Amino acid sequence: MQTNNRTHKFIAQCDSALSEIKAAGRYRRFVALEKLADRFPYYRVTMDGKVEDILVWSSNDYLAMGTDPEVIEASIEAARTMGAGAGGTRNIAGSSPIHVALEAELAGLHGKDAALLFTSGYVSNQATLSAVLNSLPDWHVFSDAQNHNSMIVGIKGGRSAKVHVFAHNDLADLEQQLAAAPEDAPKMIAFESVYSMDGDIAPIAAICDLADKYNAITYLDEVHAVGMYGPHGGGVSERDGVAHRLTIIEGTLAKAYGCHGGYVAGDASVIDYIRSTAAGFIFTTALPPPTVAAALASIRRLKVDDARRACLFDRAALLKAKFDEADLPRLHSESHIVPLMIGNAARATAVSMRLIREFGMYATPINYPTVPAGTERLRFTPGPKHTEAMMDDLIVALRHILSGESGIVAA
Repeated sequence: MQTNNRTHKFIAQCDSALSEIKAAGRYRRFVALEKLADRFPYYRVTMDGKVEDILVWSSNDYLAMGTDPEVIEASIEAARTMGAGAGGTRNIAGSSPIHVALEAELAGLHGKDAALLFTSGYVSNQATLSAVLNSLPDWHVFSDAQNHNSMIVGIKGGRSAKVHVFAHNDLADLEQQLAAAPEDAPKMIAFESVYSMDGDIAPIAAICDLADKYNAITYLDEVHAVGMYGPHGGGVSERDGVAHRLTIIEGTLAKAYGCHGGYVAGDASVIDYIRSTAAGFIFTTALPPPTVAAALASIRRLKVDDARRACLFDRAALLKAKFDEADLPRLHSESHIVPLMIGNAARATAVSMRLIREFGMYATPINYPTVPAGTERLRFTPGPKHTEAMMDDLIVALRHILSGESGIVAA
């Protein structure tokens, strides 16, 4: 292939940047994991020329709904009757009765007038925040310092919005910044309920109090909470009885619900405005009917399946206790997410690879820029199908690897 000088320079720049990432131990190598629906949380992997089944500890399919027979059958039946794909955007032949039914189900889940489906949780944040922040000039946005990249990108899409980043979950800092903003300016507080890397939870009610005091709207990302928290799986806002106080609630179908897609829920006029103006909704193909049918079945099941939710939190509490008993350096977590501090990118990757190769287990290494440099970690998400015996084997493996053998030690 012939290339010009500028193309050569661009390729050289890509190679140089990749070399720096690799030297810092931050290069992302994907492990091709074949999910075994009948044996979850086991997956099949080919490594070093061998095919093995490994126990995965880092899936975001938190409640194993992606392998639930009822959810799978709903997807299969939709594929038989409606085909594999939607066939267009929602405006061009891609909006089916099942899409409408799922949006109604999501609106009801959060006690809102309406909901709107997107192709992913990332897109729902990016497209919605940009659309809202372009609805009026001179928005002032107050964004938690640990908000997800999708929220940050969406907020940056507000062309005239002034962005204020407040210290993570710091109510005093948030109020100080709210008080300093022009009184008559439109204001938004954007934050998450469960923060997925540290596993801590936002003080939603207190943030709503500040929103009321300073006349701000609220935008809450519940992607790591929907399906799991609250009596019906409506998230931490349902658990805390404050969903009605939030202007917009955003969620995903790809984690606890085990499927794919994102959504927002809110006042009917707000959702209709987003539907009518958000480019990330208007110009993309609708979710496939089999995915929508599976998500609908999953949501309806989890609305009444308290036992599965209770089992999730029991498993998380047990793993935390076992980490503490073994004196492993876990981060304090208020949620179902259990982070284990490693403190170095190369070391985190090395620990993860040794877990696979020597013990047949997988835990995802979380490195910069997902977390700040020096706080690299392994992220564990025990679910209903992780047994106590599996946890005991994990403890043995981690203690062996982190004992200092082969130069790998905890931070």
